[in-house]
Amino acid sequence: MGLRPAGAAFLLLAALLPPAAVAQPVTLRVAAQEGTEPKFIPAGPDRIIGLCVDIFRTIERIDPGLVFIGDQQWMPLIRAYHEVAIQQHDALCAVQRTEERERNYVFVDPPLFPIHYMLMVRADDDVVINNWDDVRKLGKDGMVLANRGYATTDFLIAQGGLQINASATSPAMNVQKLVAGRARFFLHRSPGLQAFIARAGATGKIRILPQVMSTAQLHMAMGRHVDPAVVARVRRALEQMEKTGELARLLKKWD
Repeated sequence: MGLRPAGAAFLLLAALLPPAAVAQPVTLRVAAQEGTEPKFIPAGPDRIIGLCVDIFRTIERIDPGLVFIGDQQWMPLIRAYHEVAIQQHDALCAVQRTEERERNYVFVDPPLFPIHYMLMVRADDDVVINNWDDVRKLGKDGMVLANRGYATTDFLIAQGGLQINASATSPAMNVQKLVAGRARFFLHRSPGLQAFIARAGATGKIRILPQVMSTAQLHMAMGRHVDPAVVARVRRALEQMEKTGELARLLKKWD
């Protein structure tokens, strides 16, 4: 018994299309992490833009069988990490690899982009900082603000001998603390630092010190429950983005 014309056409189409296009799309659950500009940036009451949103859309274009959902919904960063760890979400965009996080997530190479940790001070503060010893010498006058749940806090603790306040849950809160004189420094990451200061309403009130205090790479992190074959597909898409210069172009766009 021969195939009907429609059936034959479907089989021919299936033979011509790559496997990812024939199979059901794989949905990867994510969230827009609060306070992580330029990864996720509010662009109105119902729209979120940013570097990570562009990365998601580019991966979907390269591999149409992958679909990221949830990047238009805000979530505190600490909760976003937790949701992946308990298998309620599947991926985190642009996070720093740490020993603790290695136990909960699969970090995908290549890295998405590097970040540079910079110190900010009030605009009228003429302090000169070349290294962490300069900060330590200030003692209690060298209080450094960081954010609870961010890799920045772990990094500061590891330096030893620093006065650290990591009670704030968002970078914007720490900007206001710095402006109010509740600490001498705020350690945050670039790219996108000047734009972040502007969105926090602190243009002209704080300045970025020129010395890079540390550099790290940010990765796509997947939940350990995600099928390794799906992780491999994300990796292949990122490898293509790196090879074609797409990752560098997106970073330049949001720097």
